[in-house]
Formats: sequence, C-alpha cells, structure tokens
Amino acid sequence: MQAAALLGFDGPLARHLPGFAPRWPQQRMAQAVADTLASDGTLLAEAGTGTGKTYAYLAPALLRGGRVVISTGTRNLQDQLFNKDLPVVCQALGLTPRLAMLKGRSNYLCLQRLERLLGNARLSSPGQATELAHISAWARVTQSGDIAEVDALPEDAPLWFQVTSTTDNCLGQECPHWSSCHVVKARRKALDADVLVVNHHLFFADRLIKEEGFGELLPDADAFIVDEAHQLPEIASHFFGLALSSRQLTALAQDTVAEQLRDAPDFTDLKECAQHLELAVTDARLALGPELRRAPWSAVSDAPTLIEARQRLRAALESLQTALEPAAVRGKGLDHCHKRCQTLLERWGLLTEHVAEQKDIAWFETHSRSFTLHLTPLDIAPHFRAHRAAYPGAWIFTSATLAVGDSFQHFAQRLGLDAPSTLRLDSPFDFAHNALLYHPPGLPDPASPAYIDALVDAALPVLEASQARAFLLFTSYRALHAAFARLEGRLPYPLLLQGSLPKNELLTRFRELGHAVLLGTASFWEGVDVRGDALSCVIIDKLPFAAPNDPLVRGRIDAIKRRGGDPFLEYQVPQAVIALKQGAGRLIRDVSDRGVLMLCDPRLLSRSYGQLFLNSLPPMRRTRQLAQVRDFFARSESTEALTQPDMP
Repeated sequence: MQAAALLGFDGPLARHLPGFAPRWPQQRMAQAVADTLASDGTLLAEAGTGTGKTYAYLAPALLRGGRVVISTGTRNLQDQLFNKDLPVVCQALGLTPRLAMLKGRSNYLCLQRLERLLGNARLSSPGQATELAHISAWARVTQSGDIAEVDALPEDAPLWFQVTSTTDNCLGQECPHWSSCHVVKARRKALDADVLVVNHHLFFADRLIKEEGFGELLPDADAFIVDEAHQLPEIASHFFGLALSSRQLTALAQDTVAEQLRDAPDFTDLKECAQHLELAVTDARLALGPELRRAPWSAVSDAPTLIEARQRLRAALESLQTALEPAAVRGKGLDHCHKRCQTLLERWGLLTEHVAEQKDIAWFETHSRSFTLHLTPLDIAPHFRAHRAAYPGAWIFTSATLAVGDSFQHFAQRLGLDAPSTLRLDSPFDFAHNALLYHPPGLPDPASPAYIDALVDAALPVLEASQARAFLLFTSYRALHAAFARLEGRLPYPLLLQGSLPKNELLTRFRELGHAVLLGTASFWEGVDVRGDALSCVIIDKLPFAAPNDPLVRGRIDAIKRRGGDPFLEYQVPQAVIALKQGAGRLIRDVSDRGVLMLCDPRLLSRSYGQLFLNSLPPMRRTRQLAQVRDFFARSESTEALTQPDMP
C-alpha cells in the first residue's frame, strides 16, 4: 500500500480510528517520508498546524520496519507520542514493534542517592520529610523509576535533585546498585527497541556519553525522525560547546560532605575544604555583579574583583582535590568526587582563562544565586555533520516552522544539511474564513518610550470585543510588566501574568476561566495548545528580533560581518520569522477555532522586510480597521465571510 493511502478514506487509520479525517497535506507528507526512508535520504518538511504530521511520519516509518529513533522537543511531547500516538498507529496497522521511551537520567530515581539521603537526610522543611516518605514508598514498587509517576510531587520539586543523578555524580558501573539501576534498565530496553522515543537533549547527550566511555546510549537505527526540529540548532549549540555552572561546583561540595560523613568521618579536612569551595562559589557570583545578565566573558574577565574571586575558587578546587586524593580509597563515592573535582578544575581553567577565538563565543549568564560559564561554537554545521555521520540512514526533520517564506536555506545551513529534499505544506485549516490579521493604525516606532502604552490602548478595544479570551505575547520581560501595569484594572476580566504561577497552572486557569487574558513571554510563544473558544485572540507586541546585545547573537552577527555577509538578512530576520510563526501559531489549533491575530509592530508595513514575515504566515484576511475586528467577533460562524479590507 502506498504511504498516502495509509491515511486515506479507505486506509487502516480511517477504519480503526474514530473521527479520523483524511487530509491531503497529511497524505502528501506521508508519501514524502516513505520516499525518504526508501532512499536513505534527508527530508525537511514544514507542516502547518492541523496537518497531522505525527501520523504522517509514524505510519510509513512503522510500515517500513527496521529501527527508528524519534526525537521530540520536550518530555511532554515524548509522553504524548509514546503513550497515545504510537499505540494508536500500531493498532491500526496491525503491528507489534518493540517500543521504548528514554528520558534523561535526571528523570529517573537514583537508588544510591536515595539510600544516602535516607541515611543522612538534610531536609530544609517538614514538608520535605513528607515528600521523602512518598518517594521512599514509591521506590519500593516502581518498575521504571520515572519520577513522573509520583503525582504527589511536581517534577521541579527541589527534593528530586537529591535523589536523581547527573552525569557528574553518577558512579557508573562502580555503583552498588548498578544491576538494579533504573537508568541502566531504561537504556537496555532502548537498545532492544524497534521504535525509540527520545528528546533532543538526550539525542545529543549520546555523543557526550560515548566520549566519556559510558557506552552507547542510542541504538543504531535505519531512520531518525526529528520532530519540532526548529529547536535543534540552539540545542545543538549547547551540546557542542562547553559549560560549567556554579550548581555543579556546590553539588560537588555537598556530595563530598555526604560521602565523607558516611565513609571517612576521620577526614575532617574534607568538610572544611568543601565549605571553602561553597564560599568561593558565592564570592564568584557576587563578583559577577548583582544584576541578572547574559554577556561576553570579555566584558568582565579583567575586573580586579573577579580576577581575585576566580583565583580563590581555583585555589579552593585545588585544595579539595588534594584532600580527596587520600580519601578516595575509602569509598566509591569519594573516589568519584575526586575524579569530578579534577574534571571541574580543568574545565574552570578552560572557561576562565580562555582566549577568545573567532570559532567560538565565550560568555556567561547570571541568575539570582548562581551563574554559568559557556564556550559555544559559532558554527555548529561541522559538528552536526559529524554527529549525523555516526548515524547513517534516513533523516526526517519536521516542524510547523522551518521555512522562511518558501525557503529552507536558513535551517539547512545552520545544521550543515547539503541538498536535502524539502516539502512545505500549508495548514488545512480554513484561515481565510476563520482568522483575521489586524494591524492597529497609528502606533509609534517600537523603540519609542510611548510604544507599550500605545499598544495597550490599541489592544483594549480588541480585548473588549473578544471578551478577553486572549494571549498577549511579548518579546521582553520589561514590556510584559509594563503592559500588565497599564492594563490592570481596565478590563472586567481576569489577568494572568507569567511568573505568578507555574506555566501549567496558568494554562489550566486560563482554560477554566474561559474569559481571561494571559500575558507571557518566550515560553508561551510555542508548545502551548489551547483549543476552542477559550483562546480567540493573540496579540504580539513586536517582531521577535533577538536582542543584539545577547552574547550569542552578537557573536554570530560579528562572524557574518567578518566574512562580508549581511547579518540582518542572513540571520536576524530568518530567526525572527520562525519565532513569529511560532507565536502566531497559538491562535488556530483546531478545525473549528476562530480568532484574531493582532500584530502591533508597524515595521511589518513600513519596512521592506515586513513582507517576508507576512508571506510566512498562513493566508489570512488583513485589516487596519477596528470595526472589522468587532464585526468578526460579533458574527456567528454561519454568517457571510468578511469582505477583504483595503490595505496600504
């Protein structure tokens, strides 16, 4: 059977899946995936919202057989794919492949660290004692060790950090619990699977694990399917670079004390050295300045206070390494701490004494109580080519946002994909009748101090017409909070502000309220799915150009200038186009959804590059007239479509 027919009116999915509606774009993508699998080729496929790209790649991949690795953007997408989509397609096709899902090690209970914590619990509150009791009881019955099974604790609960492992603190085969380790069992199952679901972070982590001699994490496969592929270049930049966080250093100090108390109580100097390291880390954070920032390392590296703090931290690491050397024979944990200390000492030197080269970017970021140092390659294409060479076979990259206009050149160049096949499919949803693009007239330039006030004033009548039911998406936290302050008290609807509650709780409240306004920044521009009437309006403050003073952006701009290119058109505009497509994609999530997309940035109409942004969006009617917006919301779905308004 042809791949397209699998998803047709008489295909197995239509026969076995209630409510399945065949879609021509989905069938076309399925055939392109099948052809790529057959030729061991490379396919870039942009599939607009509603195409059904998951079934479009699953059906031909499963029917072809062989080993398939599917990489997704987030753990939530992993769970959706593994627990829902894969079983449905397998059942429809009558296939029973071995399926496995593999997450990063921090998602699995570490038996050794739980045992250590139970024997020497240092808990910050009575609530953590209750949480530890829940974890301990669950540990006795769980088969997978996946912490997502524990409903009583959120996945970001601080206690999980103490009972899960990292690459730094895992004892590997020296661990006394190696034979029953949940991570090891999950990896063995992954190696035996016909279809393995991972996420992008784990996919790149395989390279690091093999270099460290741990063994192969991902199996050899006949095909690799990368969903939400637009995220891949930034994630790859992280894994092909070098980083060191203050949390790694403090974790080493804390683990050293815990292992010393258990296996070497007479080595009291270890505790003192660990305390000196924690103090040196705190001093280094203070020396980086009180503000939260991302900046080039060169901006601070010569500051006298930081030079002194760096020297104290290096001395603290050296003292701890010296103290750990004779203690390492007392236990596997102490031996591992000794090795970690040596690794972190070497990395500290590389990152703080690095002389900037044109091939990479040395930078740092500070948080309220922590910091991270980075060395990021400017060009990841050679690294990714080498990564792909280790995994021969067919490669499919798909997302709702890969192309800029009709071109995939920007994405392909960043990953070093030479002459891939490409396919761009518009959404099958009826944007022409169900969506309206509104450009409010009279707004000042986005750089104007009066811009946010003018934007909120222009948004108010739209929010009244939509009866809230809206996302307000901003490109900066400053704009977010300024808009919230001006909007507060001016609408008879609830306002939900990013940061006031965890993201999932905010979304749950937004759906339950039905008539609410949610204000958010980057994390709400993608991966958020609100279907139905609860979300009927998306307002975007301005074109999402990355901040030019961001160290990674600045480094890439400078590199393009050095080779005589145009960084604005080659890098900044394409990145912003893809980001805008993600934000706009929040509006129409189902066939019956209707809504207004309000794009406030006047540069869309006044600058030549604005047309590229507009051409990359689904084909919607456009207006500058508020009356048209009010009419859109006032009409029922059965009324006549709006006439096309005049545009300048």
